[in-house]
Amino acid sequence: MAALDFENELRRAVDTGKVKFGYRNAEKNALAGKGKLLVVSAGIPKQRKERLSYLARLSGIPFHESKKSPLNLGSVCGKPFPVSAMVVFEQGKSRVLSIKSQKKQ
Repeated sequence: MAALDFENELRRAVDTGKVKFGYRNAEKNALAGKGKLLVVSAGIPKQRKERLSYLARLSGIPFHESKKSPLNLGSVCGKPFPVSAMVVFEQGKSRVLSIKSQKKQ
């Protein structure tokens, strides 16, 4: 049930907040310490996932690995393309950040 809630809130963040898609955007913003949440898909290459995870830890940005493939994550976000990584800057009307912090505890 929590995964479905997270996906719904992620879609709401895409619709009402500020989100950037793509590995390069995620890497660049994690290096700069920008963003409130970094999300990667299950199909991202291991080396890229580890790099983004490392950069997120250094920057103090919460990191979430989705169980969805890039194509399915793109579909969840309402995009007609695969999404391997994304950064949430503003959550808008969603509760995606509060759901992520509840999962940690």
